[in-house]
Amino acid sequence: MSDLISMLNNIRSLRTQTRDLSLGELEAILEKFSTIVSEIRNTTAAKAEEESGRKAKLENLRQLMLAEGIYPEELLKFSENTSKKKSTRIVRPARYKYLDENNKIKTWTG
Repeated sequence: MSDLISMLNNIRSLRTQTRDLSLGELEAILEKFSTIVSEIRNTTAAKAEEESGRKAKLENLRQLMLAEGIYPEELLKFSENTSKKKSTRIVRPARYKYLDENNKIKTWTG
């Protein structure tokens, strides 16, 4: 794949590869590439517009919160205090016993 990309980026490689193609074939390839580029441009523009709309909504909410006297730092403090407790696992009975280097009995659940 990287060979294809390097070939498409190099004008000399393109000239050697397209030397045997007719003008009609080259124009068809150009049209397909133009279609792909326009689709990517449209997609990128739509994503940028969506992101700017999202930022505008966030800024609007921020302004509404500030108007009500609620600061974003207060919300962050609130979310830090409500951290999820770590669940404890069920203690299983030991299935195996062995002696360690210090001749102490150790157990293992397997």
